[in-house]
Amino acid sequence: MISLTESCQKFIELNKEKKIVFTNGCFDILHIGHVNLLNQAKKLGEILIVGLNSDSSVSGLKGSSRPINKEKDRKYILENLKSVDFVEIFSDETPYQLIKLIKPAVLVKGGDWPVDKIIGHDIVFSYGGEVKSLNLVNGYSTSSTIEKLQGKK
Repeated sequence: MISLTESCQKFIELNKEKKIVFTNGCFDILHIGHVNLLNQAKKLGEILIVGLNSDSSVSGLKGSSRPINKEKDRKYILENLKSVDFVEIFSDETPYQLIKLIKPAVLVKGGDWPVDKIIGHDIVFSYGGEVKSLNLVNGYSTSSTIEKLQGKK
Protein backbone atom coordinates (compact mmCIF):
# COMPACT_ATOMS: atom_id res chain seq x y z
CA MET A 1 0.00 0.00 0.00
CA ILE A 2 1.31 3.40 -0.99
CA SER A 3 1.67 6.19 1.55
CA LEU A 4 2.50 9.85 1.19
CA THR A 5 5.92 11.12 2.17
CA GLU A 6 5.99 13.09 5.39
CA SER A 7 6.76 16.27 3.45
CA CYS A 8 3.72 15.71 1.19
CA GLN A 9 1.47 15.07 4.20
CA LYS A 10 2.66 18.32 5.79
CA PHE A 11 2.24 20.24 2.54
CA ILE A 12 -1.34 19.03 2.11
CA GLU A 13 -2.15 19.79 5.74
CA LEU A 14 -0.81 23.36 5.37
CA ASN A 15 -2.88 23.83 2.20
CA LYS A 16 -6.05 21.93 3.10
CA GLU A 17 -8.22 25.04 2.70
CA LYS A 18 -6.94 25.68 -0.83
CA LYS A 19 -8.15 24.23 -4.13
CA ILE A 20 -5.65 21.47 -5.01
CA VAL A 21 -5.10 20.42 -8.61
CA PHE A 22 -3.32 17.15 -9.36
CA THR A 23 -1.70 15.78 -12.48
CA ASN A 24 0.86 13.07 -13.06
CA GLY A 25 3.34 11.78 -15.55
CA CYS A 26 6.88 10.72 -16.33
CA PHE A 27 8.11 14.17 -17.42
CA ASP A 28 11.24 12.46 -18.72
CA ILE A 29 12.50 15.12 -21.12
CA LEU A 30 10.65 18.31 -20.28
CA HIS A 31 9.30 20.17 -23.32
CA ILE A 32 6.90 23.00 -24.14
CA GLY A 33 3.93 20.60 -24.11
CA HIS A 34 4.65 19.65 -20.49
CA VAL A 35 5.09 23.28 -19.40
CA ASN A 36 1.88 24.30 -21.18
CA LEU A 37 -0.07 21.49 -19.52
CA LEU A 38 1.28 22.40 -16.07
CA ASN A 39 0.47 26.09 -16.60
CA GLN A 40 -3.09 25.23 -17.67
CA ALA A 41 -3.49 22.92 -14.67
CA LYS A 42 -2.31 25.57 -12.20
CA LYS A 43 -4.95 28.02 -13.47
CA LEU A 44 -7.67 25.58 -12.34
CA GLY A 45 -6.83 25.94 -8.66
CA GLU A 46 -4.53 27.42 -6.06
CA ILE A 47 -2.09 24.56 -5.55
CA LEU A 48 -0.64 22.19 -8.19
CA ILE A 49 0.69 18.85 -7.04
CA VAL A 50 2.46 16.66 -9.60
CA GLY A 51 2.65 12.90 -9.17
CA LEU A 52 5.95 11.87 -10.76
CA ASN A 53 6.52 8.31 -11.93
CA SER A 54 9.59 6.80 -10.27
CA ASP A 55 12.44 5.46 -12.40
CA SER A 56 11.19 1.89 -11.98
CA SER A 57 7.64 2.93 -12.87
CA VAL A 58 8.84 4.73 -16.04
CA SER A 59 10.86 1.66 -17.09
CA GLY A 60 7.81 -0.52 -16.59
CA LEU A 61 5.63 1.77 -18.70
CA LYS A 62 8.07 2.92 -21.38
CA GLY A 63 10.69 0.15 -21.59
CA SER A 64 14.17 -0.52 -20.26
CA SER A 65 15.78 2.41 -22.13
CA ARG A 66 13.70 4.87 -20.11
CA PRO A 67 13.79 7.09 -18.22
CA ILE A 68 16.42 9.26 -19.86
CA ASN A 69 16.62 11.51 -16.79
CA LYS A 70 16.64 10.10 -13.26
CA GLU A 71 13.71 10.76 -10.92
CA LYS A 72 15.64 13.09 -8.63
CA ASP A 73 16.59 15.25 -11.63
CA ARG A 74 13.06 15.21 -13.07
CA LYS A 75 11.69 16.13 -9.64
CA TYR A 76 14.14 19.02 -9.25
CA ILE A 77 13.26 20.47 -12.66
CA LEU A 78 9.50 20.24 -12.00
CA GLU A 79 9.85 21.79 -8.53
CA ASN A 80 11.55 24.78 -10.13
CA LEU A 81 8.71 25.60 -12.52
CA LYS A 82 6.52 28.54 -11.44
CA SER A 83 3.31 26.54 -11.84
CA VAL A 84 4.32 23.55 -9.70
CA ASP A 85 3.88 23.71 -5.92
CA PHE A 86 4.80 20.16 -4.92
CA VAL A 87 6.11 16.96 -6.55
CA GLU A 88 5.46 13.51 -5.08
CA ILE A 89 7.26 10.52 -6.61
CA PHE A 90 5.26 7.29 -6.83
CA SER A 91 6.36 3.79 -7.82
CA ASP A 92 3.02 2.19 -8.70
CA GLU A 93 2.08 1.68 -12.33
CA THR A 94 -0.67 4.29 -11.91
CA PRO A 95 -1.24 7.19 -9.48
CA TYR A 96 -4.58 5.73 -8.33
CA GLN A 97 -3.60 5.26 -4.67
CA LEU A 98 -1.83 8.63 -4.63
CA ILE A 99 -4.99 10.35 -5.86
CA LYS A 100 -6.97 8.57 -3.12
CA LEU A 101 -4.62 9.99 -0.49
CA ILE A 102 -4.25 13.51 -1.88
CA LYS A 103 -7.97 13.98 -2.68
CA PRO A 104 -7.52 16.79 -5.20
CA ALA A 105 -10.39 19.13 -6.05
CA VAL A 106 -9.33 18.92 -9.71
CA LEU A 107 -7.65 16.06 -11.56
CA VAL A 108 -6.12 16.79 -14.98
CA LYS A 109 -4.29 15.03 -17.81
CA GLY A 110 -3.39 15.97 -21.36
CA GLY A 111 -5.98 15.99 -24.13
CA ASP A 112 -4.96 12.56 -25.36
CA TRP A 113 -6.79 11.20 -22.29
CA PRO A 114 -10.61 11.18 -22.41
CA VAL A 115 -12.03 12.08 -18.98
CA ASP A 116 -13.52 8.61 -18.46
CA LYS A 117 -10.07 7.03 -19.02
CA ILE A 118 -8.14 9.30 -16.66
CA ILE A 119 -6.88 7.18 -13.77
CA GLY A 120 -8.64 8.28 -10.57
CA HIS A 121 -11.58 10.00 -12.22
CA ASP A 122 -13.93 7.80 -10.21
CA ILE A 123 -12.31 8.86 -6.94
CA VAL A 124 -12.49 12.57 -7.71
CA PHE A 125 -16.05 12.39 -9.03
CA SER A 126 -17.10 10.48 -5.87
CA TYR A 127 -16.66 13.60 -3.73
CA GLY A 128 -17.81 16.15 -6.31
CA GLY A 129 -14.42 17.11 -7.74
CA GLU A 130 -13.63 17.99 -11.34
CA VAL A 131 -11.74 15.94 -13.92
CA LYS A 132 -10.41 17.65 -17.03
CA SER A 133 -8.58 16.66 -20.19
CA LEU A 134 -6.50 19.71 -21.15
CA ASN A 135 -5.33 20.88 -24.56
CA LEU A 136 -2.03 19.55 -25.85
CA VAL A 137 0.57 21.43 -27.86
CA ASN A 138 0.71 19.54 -31.15
CA GLY A 139 4.02 18.07 -32.24
CA TYR A 140 5.61 17.71 -28.82
CA SER A 141 6.24 14.47 -26.97
CA THR A 142 9.17 12.91 -25.17
CA SER A 143 9.08 9.95 -27.56
CA SER A 144 9.32 12.23 -30.61
CA THR A 145 12.19 14.16 -28.97
CA ILE A 146 14.06 10.89 -28.40
CA GLU A 147 13.43 9.83 -32.02
CA LYS A 148 14.82 13.17 -33.25
CA LEU A 149 17.92 12.73 -31.10
CA GLN A 150 18.40 9.25 -32.55
CA GLY A 151 18.01 10.58 -36.10
CA LYS A 152 14.76 8.67 -36.66
CA LYS A 153 12.68 11.79 -37.41
